[in-house]
Amino acid sequence: MSDRDRARSSIRAEPQPNGPQAADGSSTVTTVLDTATRGLVRVALGLLDGSEVQLGGWMAEARLAGTPVLWLEELLISSMLYVGFPRALVAMAVFRRLEPEHATGSETADYEQWRDWRARGEATCRAVYGRHYDQLRHNVRTLHPALEAWMIVDGYGKTLSRPGLDLMRRELCSVGMLVAQRAPRQLLSHFRGALNAGATPEQLDEVLKMAGAAGAAPGVLAVANDLWLDLRRTLLHN
Repeated sequence: MSDRDRARSSIRAEPQPNGPQAADGSSTVTTVLDTATRGLVRVALGLLDGSEVQLGGWMAEARLAGTPVLWLEELLISSMLYVGFPRALVAMAVFRRLEPEHATGSETADYEQWRDWRARGEATCRAVYGRHYDQLRHNVRTLHPALEAWMIVDGYGKTLSRPGLDLMRRELCSVGMLVAQRAPRQLLSHFRGALNAGATPEQLDEVLKMAGAAGAAPGVLAVANDLWLDLRRTLLHN
């Protein structure tokens, strides 16, 4: 058995609260994500470079699969951090043609709440990065103190801590949006973040399989798979 196969087979899935199991009770790559989450991740995979027609199709398929409007809205809001404001606006405009009304339960952006955003941003960022949290903040502060403040307050506080979509699904979508971006350090961080937020290795396997099926460039997909395999080896030996 190869190292890749050994790493894949030796880390077992925990019971899945959010998705069905295979008919015989075993977990497989095609059943570790429920259909609603799979629809959400498929949209995330296309946000960087999908056409408006493609985005509309993936969003419509997600809705048919049971993906809540609020989940999709939250994904599109948070996508600004990963694919940029112009692409986030394009995607939200496509979504508004499909779902004209704002989702019930969506949080507004009251800038008087920035202290609350900072507090919840620190908590969410620590949950994602775990033991790497302090080093992350040091590294980003070294790049520029403004980037550290924006990361915590605007990124993790104002945006990624919004109610309406749980952290695990946000992190799975973060991986989906990062696969094609040639940002390996960030991708590795969000592989870890998804695990820290409660995702299983098998769920991340499926996100990468979906990225391949979605047409991710072979080169970037190979980098993503290698990063993930190396992380799985680390988990296996710890």
